[in-house]
Amino acid sequence: MSNERQLAEVRFLTVAEVASIMRVSKMTVYRLVHGGELPAVRVGRSFRVPEDAVHKYLQQSFIDTA
Repeated sequence: MSNERQLAEVRFLTVAEVASIMRVSKMTVYRLVHGGELPAVRVGRSFRVPEDAVHKYLQQSFIDTA
C-alpha cells in the first residue's frame, strides 16, 4: 500500500516538457533516456520521466568552476 501511495504522488513529465526545463532538444532527452542517464517509464510509444529524476540529474551535472 505504501508503495502505491508513493507512486501516485510522482509527477511524470513528457519528453517535450523535460526538454523545455533543461533547454535542450527532445533528441537530447531521448539520448539521455536510451543511454540510461535519465530514468523513464515507457507508456505506449512514448516516455514519461519522473520530475524528481530531472532535478536530480541537473543537480549532479553541475560543474564547480573557479
